[in-house]
Parts: sequence; C-alpha cells; structure tokens
Amino acid sequence: MFGQGLLKGLSITWHFCFGKAVTEQYPERRPNLPPASHGSLRLDREKCIACGLCASACPNHVIIIESERDEQKKRRLTGYRVKFGQCLFCGLCVESCPQDALHWQPDFELACYRYEDTEQDLLAGPAAEVKKGA
Repeated sequence: MFGQGLLKGLSITWHFCFGKAVTEQYPERRPNLPPASHGSLRLDREKCIACGLCASACPNHVIIIESERDEQKKRRLTGYRVKFGQCLFCGLCVESCPQDALHWQPDFELACYRYEDTEQDLLAGPAAEVKKGA
C-alpha cells in the first residue's frame, strides 16, 4: 500500500531514462519549424503606409515607428524598430496590419549577448545588424 507511489514513480523514471530521446541536436541539425511559428518579424517596406496600427496593437509597446510627411502630405516610413527583448510574440501586430506588410519568419535564432542588441531596425536589414554587433 505505502510503496505504490514509489513504484509508480520509479516506473515512470525508468521509462524516460531508457526510452526514446527527445533532445534535438540543435547546432548540427536544425529543427523543422511549422509555417505558423512565430520567429522574427519581416517588414515589407513598399507595402507599409506608416499608419501605426501595429504599434498600437502591441500590448508591450515594443514597436517604434518613425515617419515623415512628403510633398503630397502622405506619410513615408523612415524608421521601424522592434525591441525583441520585451516582445511576447503574440502576433497582434501582424494581425492588425491593414496592408499585410508585416509577416513572421520561421527564424528563431534571436539570441544576443547584450540587452541593447535585442532592439532591431527592420528597415536596415540583416547587414546593419551584423555591423551593429561587430
């Protein structure tokens, strides 16, 4: 009676100890991510109208949009920064975009050594991120 819990616990431990391994060998083998996975954000600059709905929809206010007005009084996007260190990856920004300019990429390698490097400029592209980190 008293040893049933112990035996049940040991049987579970035995099963996981000698069962199939679930660990992925990450650097050598990349995981196959589903298409709906939330990794990093990609901005289509030509489609973006700098309306600010994505920044308003973000619960943590991690999106910073900079824009200016041109000669025809239309907004033109000049800066689009995202603080990935505070991002919840909820997807509300992508859902709220009326022009379908913001998309998820299946890239989850967002690790950096310093907190300051978690802020990315989506207009600058990946070349600027490499320069910034060097």
